[in-house]
Amino acid sequence: MFSGSSVAVVTPMRPDGAIDFAAWHRLLDFHFRGGTAAVIVGGTTGESATITESELRELVVAAVAFARERGEGARVAGRLAIIAGAGTSSTASTVERVRWLGELGVDGVLVVTPAYVKPTQEGLFRHYEAIAAGSKVPVVLYNVPGRTAVDMLPATVARLAALPRIVAIKEAVAGAARVREILALVPQFTVLSGDDATAREAILAGAQGVISVTANVAPALMAAMVAAARAGDLAQSAESDAKLARLHEDLFLEGNPIPVKWALQRLGMIDSGIRLPLTSLSERFHGRVAAAMQQAGLEPVVR
Repeated sequence: MFSGSSVAVVTPMRPDGAIDFAAWHRLLDFHFRGGTAAVIVGGTTGESATITESELRELVVAAVAFARERGEGARVAGRLAIIAGAGTSSTASTVERVRWLGELGVDGVLVVTPAYVKPTQEGLFRHYEAIAAGSKVPVVLYNVPGRTAVDMLPATVARLAALPRIVAIKEAVAGAARVREILALVPQFTVLSGDDATAREAILAGAQGVISVTANVAPALMAAMVAAARAGDLAQSAESDAKLARLHEDLFLEGNPIPVKWALQRLGMIDSGIRLPLTSLSERFHGRVAAAMQQAGLEPVVR
């Protein structure tokens, strides 16, 4: 159901921290024109820890309206899909969030494993089982042990894949091995890479695409890389990925989304706003991120 290059999009903010909806529309259009398959609203890169429920609702409503305005068939790949970040560390609050998000017209919800509480594998299964039972829209699992301190193992993913609403997983355990482990258990299940630096190898191993941070600043190049990898074009996918390689690394020099917000500001796409406890990119990293952008062919906006 979901495939290609999707973006874990930033939430644009003004210097005072207020959400900038003019910039939000600009970002959505940037991704629509760049060939992005889906926009994930209110995920980690979107500062999910600091945006409020009402702000998430506003962002989602605006994104769904944008996608509908463009309509089905507006481009060869179809319209931009809208997936809302819905995960919390409480099963009950996640079920409630998934319920009201499903009423807003999203194409799916992305649900990260509960952070900090370290549930067992059985606890993870029951958590997602409850969410799937209460959801009106497709559910994408999200496994990112580096942030949540719990790893959802392939055997648990295989159990969950049998549930009707669960359609895919964003797997941030790097590399091809985990992709192969999951697909060996559930060959038809959709795996999406959650690690930009190894997304190409994950796709060549059978993943259907990526949910990307890098795509925030280079949507067209990321979409081209993913399309080439899905087609088995080793040379073209490698060429595109080589241009993106430094971005894959340097957009994580400080906690995500600090570097990517700085890069988008440099491109003239957003203002400087970011919410505490996140801060602006340290000056000592400006040159490195700028060089990574240059390697990818991204030029700063001169005001």
